Amino acid sequence: MKISKILIAIDDSKYAEYAASYGFDLAKSFNAHVGLVHIVEPTVMPVSTVDSMTGLPFAGTGLEEMEVINIQNELSDNIVDRTIKKYAGELQVTHFNEFGATADGIISCSKEFGADLIVMGTHSRTGIDRLLMGNVAETVIRTSHIPVLVVPLAEENRDWHPNFDSREPK
Repeated sequence: MKISKILIAIDDSKYAEYAASYGFDLAKSFNAHVGLVHIVEPTVMPVSTVDSMTGLPFAGTGLEEMEVINIQNELSDNIVDRTIKKYAGELQVTHFNEFGATADGIISCSKEFGADLIVMGTHSRTGIDRLLMGNVAETVIRTSHIPVLVVPLAEENRDWHPNFDSREPK
C-alpha cells in the first residue's frame, strides 16, 4: 500500500492536537503530502431581535452575520497556521478551511485532495453526550471510501507521543 497523501482533520481541541501530531509523524514516515482541514460549522444567528415576552428589542451582540463569519474564518486560519508551524517541518501541506457540517466537509476535502488516508482525533463521547452531540469520527468512518485512522487520546496515554504537547503555543 502506498500512502502519498494524508488528510488530517483538526479543530481547536487537545484530541485534534494529539491526532495532528500523530498524523504529521506518520506523514514524515511515508514522506507524504499533508492536507490539513478545519471545518467551521455555521453559527446560528437569531432571526428575531425582539423579545417575544416583552416585545422589546434585544440589545444584541452588535455583530453582523458577515462579522461573525470573518471572525470564524480568522480563528480557523489561526488553528491551521499554528498546527502547520508546530508539526509540518519540511512536509508539503495543503490546507482547507471549509464551512458546513464537519463530517461532510472532511469527506469532501478528502476527495478534493485525493487523500489515501484520513487521520482524526475523537472526543470519545459516550451515552447521552454521543446521542446529542453526534460523533463526527463515526460518521466519517461510515461514509469514507478510504481508510480512516482515528487516534484516541486516553488520559493515561497522553504522554505516549513524543511530539505532543497539550500546552498552548508560546
